Amino acid sequence: MSNLLDNYKDINDIKSMSLDEQKQLADEIRSFLIDKVSRTGGHLASNLGVVELTLSLFNVFDLNKDKLIWDVGHQAYIHKILTGRKDKFEGLRQFGGISGFPKRCESDYDFFETGHSSTSISAALGMARARDLKNENYDVVAVIGDGALTGGMALEALNDVGYRKTKLIIILNDNQMSIGKNVGGVSSYLSKLRVDPKYNRLKEEIEYALKKIPNIGKGVAKYLERIKNGIKQMVVPGMFFEDMGLKYLGPIDGHNIKEVTEVLSKAKNIDEPVIIHVITRKGKGYEFAEKNPGKFHGIGPFYCNSGELCVTSSDTYSKAFGDELVSISENKKNVVAITAAMRDGTGLKNFSQKYPDRFFDVGIAEQHAVTLAAGMSREGLKPVFAVYSTFLQRAYDQILHDICIQKLPVIFAIDRAGIVGDDGETHQGVFDLSYLTHMPNMTVMSPKCIPELKTMLRWSMEQDYPIAIRYPRGGDNLGASLEPLKNFKLGTWETLYNKGQIALVAQGKMVQHAVLVKERLEKEGISVRVINACFIKPLDKRLLEDLVEEGVNIVTIEDNVIRGGLGSYVLEFVNTLNSKVKVLNLGFRDEFIPHGKPDILYKLHGLDTEGIVKSILKIV
Repeated sequence: MSNLLDNYKDINDIKSMSLDEQKQLADEIRSFLIDKVSRTGGHLASNLGVVELTLSLFNVFDLNKDKLIWDVGHQAYIHKILTGRKDKFEGLRQFGGISGFPKRCESDYDFFETGHSSTSISAALGMARARDLKNENYDVVAVIGDGALTGGMALEALNDVGYRKTKLIIILNDNQMSIGKNVGGVSSYLSKLRVDPKYNRLKEEIEYALKKIPNIGKGVAKYLERIKNGIKQMVVPGMFFEDMGLKYLGPIDGHNIKEVTEVLSKAKNIDEPVIIHVITRKGKGYEFAEKNPGKFHGIGPFYCNSGELCVTSSDTYSKAFGDELVSISENKKNVVAITAAMRDGTGLKNFSQKYPDRFFDVGIAEQHAVTLAAGMSREGLKPVFAVYSTFLQRAYDQILHDICIQKLPVIFAIDRAGIVGDDGETHQGVFDLSYLTHMPNMTVMSPKCIPELKTMLRWSMEQDYPIAIRYPRGGDNLGASLEPLKNFKLGTWETLYNKGQIALVAQGKMVQHAVLVKERLEKEGISVRVINACFIKPLDKRLLEDLVEEGVNIVTIEDNVIRGGLGSYVLEFVNTLNSKVKVLNLGFRDEFIPHGKPDILYKLHGLDTEGIVKSILKIV
């Protein structure tokens, strides 16, 4: 049997394959993905679930003119394979290699860049309306998962497309999962559709019977149409999508290439918005991923024959946060935890199991999560919203408007702050300091080591104002041994070393970098002070005034963009003192940071030990 994947050359090759050949190609793609992702890490389960769906899309549509938009884009590996990037998978998510998400710079077939959920329908609708205004002729297809459908933006787009009746094809990829298992009303509604495929059979039979009636009058036709719709409502209550103005097709088996191809072909010829409900299985074809799709959603390198990770994680900030929250909540009965479809990733699994009545997974809905926390806080609860830095960006207005204006004591546990590495631009958590520190009434903190996160969380529980605690992905692996600060006083920093005419003011994980820089500079005969800016807001103005009075130059070090971050905040204050003290701000430049291992990215931006030393030597 010939290897079809090796002989595949062009996107049109699929159209010339027989059904059996396409099934063989699907099997070969799964084997290829398991092998490659086991070496580099990546999003495996989601991609294994859309192999046949992707082949069917390539079967029906011509991507030389039609547009295909993947929501989130973490399930676009098959799309990348079929659009000329198969030989680049050795470098998947590696620095200088191909991205794990659609990237326009990689291929003309990546029509829109994605990385966060719930955006595809809006983007596709924009393209469809541009097509119509320009009198062009092509199809626009948006693929969105059932998890992403809980995002408000997706529902806003559905409302718009249904009202204006713009021709658009929406594929609802229903695998009952986002990262973890889906929750909420939308998920429950889709479950009803899954178990009621008889609706479509009944609808088709009624339509066929109506067409058979000769010379039917308009009045009778409308009456019979109402009867049909009434029966439809009885079979599947609500019929949410059709009531919004979209033609609903499905549910269909997303692993049946023949069936999916036929339905896509039908949708292509419908001159109105269509939503196709496709049922898939996340992790399909790989036993370990099918049994544990959450683990294999985004996974590091693993052994194919066992599914076990090549490197097991040691203690992490996420785990420490989760364990400490469980411990705190034993005595504090008003503590509640909120997550947006990220229970396991944020370390809340144990909390959800021990305190199920106090745990709230709202699905992919960060805006709702924040205002939900505001309402809970207003009524005397102590909400903790655990969220990745990159996803908290989506709730900016709710933090400002619903939390900060009212000065409500909500705790934001901001995971994956700073560099996250392999997921690249859309996931690097390097903007949160910039958008949080300018909010009145917001306190922003960052622990220098894992044990300090625990004491910081306990301290925050006793305060009566909004607090954001931001901490990095993974653990303390830089080799700098630090003792946690045991007591916190609002706006007071910790001086670790107090000798020298240069002060390294660092926050969070960058304190570890600063300690290593200090040790390196001592070999050059240069003494520097190291200060742990555990509070990014408010600043320790008294300590800064003392440094200025002593004529000590200041170097700020942060894993945030420089613009609007700790360094900008320090520089702004020092300038009010009319001082001649030099302030050097080190952080990430005003640009998006690509995917790659953190140590490579730190070096690229001069934030590794040698890079920081070189910057300091220039001002000595």
